[in-house]
Amino acid sequence: MPILALVLYAVFFALAFGWRSWRQFRITGSSGFQGISGRPGSAEWWGGVLFVVAIVLGVAGPVVQLTGTLDPLSALDTPGAQVVGIALATSGIVVTVLSQLAMDTSWRVGIDESTRTDLVTHGVFGLVRNPIFSGMVVCAAGLALLAPNLLSLAGLLVLVLAIQLQVRRAEEPFLRRTLGAPYVDYASRVGRFVPGVGRLARG
Repeated sequence: MPILALVLYAVFFALAFGWRSWRQFRITGSSGFQGISGRPGSAEWWGGVLFVVAIVLGVAGPVVQLTGTLDPLSALDTPGAQVVGIALATSGIVVTVLSQLAMDTSWRVGIDESTRTDLVTHGVFGLVRNPIFSGMVVCAAGLALLAPNLLSLAGLLVLVLAIQLQVRRAEEPFLRRTLGAPYVDYASRVGRFVPGVGRLARG
């Protein structure tokens, strides 16, 4: 179902980036996008670069399968896997958008050293610290199942690596530095991407 994968990709980008950045601009005067930030070669910079690579690979996967350039992996190219893929992709989109809305004006893409935002701990953020990234990975996994070839799977793996770098090596140190004890207390109680998993030590 590579065509459905491309349609869901379009829906995801339209809602999670297009509509959300438009809404952010209307409220704050800024789209919330910081671009690829950080010193070239730093973990933050690599996180941004790999995120772009993951998007390119993720979109290319359905395209090359649709054109017959790359065949799907037979073990994953089944009706059952496609149903799971649809469920994961749609639920991932919903989680991502709802989590973005829960952040209200604190929503950003990338790190802006000049801006201080409120720490959001309510709603889904009371379950995991990074529900937007969790939703994105769930969505990407579903889309990969709808076009299950090596390029799509590579895109999923690169996305996971990009998110891990961005969160562990860039965002968490930034939040520790700027928000201090309230963030450490929050992070010690709430999991990173999955409830109860990846809580930070208080020390």
